[in-house]
Amino acid sequence: MKLPSVRLYNTFTRRKEELRPLQPGVVRIYSCGPTVYRYAHVGNLRTFMLPDLLRRSLDYLGYRTEQVMNITDVGHLTDDTFDRGEDKMLVAARLEKKSPEEIAAAYTAAFLDDVRLLNIRPADHYPRATAYIAEMIALVGRLLEMGHAYVVGGNVYYDITSFPAYGRLSRNTVEKLVAGYRGEPDPRKRHPGDFTLWKAAGEHRTQVWDSPWGPGFPGWHIECSAMSMSILGDRFDIHTGGADNVFPHHEAEIAQSEAIAGHRVVSLWMHGGLLMLSGTRMAKSAGNFFRVTELEEQGFDPLAFRYLALQAKYRSPLNFSTEGLAGADRAVRQLRERVAAWSGGDGSVDAAFDERFRAALADDLDLPAAMAMVAELARSDLAPGVKAATLQAWDTVLGLDLKRGAMERDLPPGAADLITQREKARAAKDFATADALRERLKKMGVRVADAPLKD
Repeated sequence: MKLPSVRLYNTFTRRKEELRPLQPGVVRIYSCGPTVYRYAHVGNLRTFMLPDLLRRSLDYLGYRTEQVMNITDVGHLTDDTFDRGEDKMLVAARLEKKSPEEIAAAYTAAFLDDVRLLNIRPADHYPRATAYIAEMIALVGRLLEMGHAYVVGGNVYYDITSFPAYGRLSRNTVEKLVAGYRGEPDPRKRHPGDFTLWKAAGEHRTQVWDSPWGPGFPGWHIECSAMSMSILGDRFDIHTGGADNVFPHHEAEIAQSEAIAGHRVVSLWMHGGLLMLSGTRMAKSAGNFFRVTELEEQGFDPLAFRYLALQAKYRSPLNFSTEGLAGADRAVRQLRERVAAWSGGDGSVDAAFDERFRAALADDLDLPAAMAMVAELARSDLAPGVKAATLQAWDTVLGLDLKRGAMERDLPPGAADLITQREKARAAKDFATADALRERLKKMGVRVADAPLKD
């Protein structure tokens, strides 16, 4: 079967390009994941929705996907733009009086819980940076041998002048980097724009590894080069991240990976737009953020945020407000109620509508156009069963849990809430609570069958 043509916007070339997988029919994706020193906020989660929507769309169009999403648990400095400051993991460990390993474990678990609330499918691989230190040291050694790096006092720096293509992704130049540098330049660097591959450890640092250049820890950028190429090889199809990853992180990653491979490693770069709150970027450093669990505590369905995000092009900034979220919450609940009312009769997916839906997905994930079709379909004169079948098929991409309304309609009052509570308890491995809720449901005449929990 011939697969449909898919066009995606490539940040590297600033234009839409046809997706041409290296292995026909299989799209291999690397996604920059969380730095697990603090809870993720909904702005972070919007970024992680991008590869989820990409994979769901490609699957719907007949492709197979493989996704790697890294977990950064070392080496991400508080000022990553200018390659200085403290390691975020160690700052959190000090503030919470825990070990870096305890911090990483707690916030990784919280992250995985949050993505489940937003119906973001798990990646196929979640490599942790600390598990790939040997691979990072090997890459740094090769960059030194090739003349792309130099050592000063146990620190290893990448020499950006050794890679003529440096700046092509972000449209930065060496001159712009000099002009944009704030504060006193690091005297150990040959150029202010050079970035750290390996950093010498201070006296009281708790995360330290031996290396040929002395005890230390890896720079943030080398981590993704090591993990992506270790798992996906030196050529793969798509790399995703947030718009804030373009520079310096992805620019540095290109310089490292391509210098070692000797050729282009990533075919296509995709970046998601930022989430804005009152005209300002939502960020942990600014303190103007919401967790998805906080939205739930305020009475909103977490998937209302997903519905809200589907209204905007993934590359565009999205303005967040509680008023907008409330509207999305009403809309997603109403849509579920309609699907429940239309279900039960005979129906199959409407071919004409589905062809247009597929075309929107293939046109750079045009989810706003797809959502407009949802509204159009709901208003149409198609048979109720056809409407329900079509929307439920589309929901494999949209991820709005549209079957929930039909399930809740057939359950005794209050049972749906107990099932939701029980799912959360199982996800948190609180099996005592889960068993107690099972017994309550059993007394209501509702029996539940559990699928195995994923590690």
